[in-house]
Amino acid sequence: QVQLVEAGGGLVQPGGSLRLACAASGRTFSNYAMAWFRQAPGKEREFVARISTSGVRTYYTDSVNGRFTISRDNAKNTVYLQMNNLKPEDTAVYYCAAKLYGGSDNAAAYNYWGQGTQVTVSS
Repeated sequence: QVQLVEAGGGLVQPGGSLRLACAASGRTFSNYAMAWFRQAPGKEREFVARISTSGVRTYYTDSVNGRFTISRDNAKNTVYLQMNNLKPEDTAVYYCAAKLYGGSDNAAAYNYWGQGTQVTVSS
């Protein structure tokens, strides 16, 4: 079992930045590919970014590429999402997810989820 706890959400103006963190506990963190998904009201949960077990490989959805950066610190059992130049359309609940070994853009492939953290981008 893996427990995931997100933090760092909040209200930010367009063009601003936020850094989300997801702390993991319970199993060997470095064995898990990690990802961030988000869900806006009335919409499906969508893939945002993912990172390999070692942190060498990262992948992003097109709408955030160049603005968001996913990273991980295996010594601290934590994955991060640095979000810059935020836009109103980034408003959503952001979830971190864990999957043993290989990553995926498909939410159904992930076994463990955090409770989510709200990000609101508004002036």
